[in-house]
Amino acid sequence: MSNSKTVILNYGALCIAMNVVLGTIISAMKIPLLFLDTIGTVLMAVIFGPWWGALTGLLTNVVLGVTTSPTAFFFGLVNVAIAIVVGFMARKFNFTKWYIALITGILLSIIAPLIGTPIAVAVFGGLDGSGMDVIVLWMRTAGESIFASTFISRITGNFVDKIITCLLVMFIIGKLPMFKKIYKGKHRHAA
Repeated sequence: MSNSKTVILNYGALCIAMNVVLGTIISAMKIPLLFLDTIGTVLMAVIFGPWWGALTGLLTNVVLGVTTSPTAFFFGLVNVAIAIVVGFMARKFNFTKWYIALITGILLSIIAPLIGTPIAVAVFGGLDGSGMDVIVLWMRTAGESIFASTFISRITGNFVDKIITCLLVMFIIGKLPMFKKIYKGKHRHAA
């Protein structure tokens, strides 16, 4: 399989669909601390690099902003940052190793809230309509600042979600032949 732009764009569309569908299903199921709304972004960044992953993440937020909630537009920057971090980690290290996926998930669980918290505070006053609002409100009544309350609620959820997301992507590229072949072809260290 060649890595022509048509193939990359097809995988990008698949990854956008993964983000939207899995994110919507998990949200509807109300599974605490799990979102899986960036799994396609992470997968695209691992296989094709940070810039294709960033485009996938940004377009995911555009699709969500148009189809479900205009608030998704504001968080496109978070998805782009996730792709850049993952893409560079996958270029430098073998993402088929569990500890690389784990370390990347931990990094993302800190970076995503650092970017998303100021957006949530500026646009929504720290509340975004998710289940994590309970933590924000509880911490606010305990005397914490709006930024600290929002950040702590976001890092809690992201810690679980981003680690699981990275480990799932590691499993996908290690086990599914269509992804395994592309990853090994682009990343010689992934033997």
